Amino acid sequence: MADDLFKALADPTRRTILDELAEKSGQTLFEICSRLSMRHQLGISRQAVSQHLAVLEAAGLVETRREGRCKFHDLNTAPLRHITERWPDRGAPGPEESTP
Repeated sequence: MADDLFKALADPTRRTILDELAEKSGQTLFEICSRLSMRHQLGISRQAVSQHLAVLEAAGLVETRREGRCKFHDLNTAPLRHITERWPDRGAPGPEESTP
């Protein structure tokens, strides 16, 4: 599972898609393509975005749900929490120990 997660995060376009889903969850493929084009000037085809979403979904970072003919994409941060819990920083002060 970690291999799929790191593979998914390695691509800058996929990270941009995750950023967009973090800002507005529940987007359709059309909405994601529009935001990538308008906000990030990415000239990427719907097919390519769909393939990126498939990689993100295989890694568990994106969950999909269908409502009628529409397919909505939601961000799932649980796999990221598993990674941070795997290698905790034991030497760093906790939130209550740090001073501004």
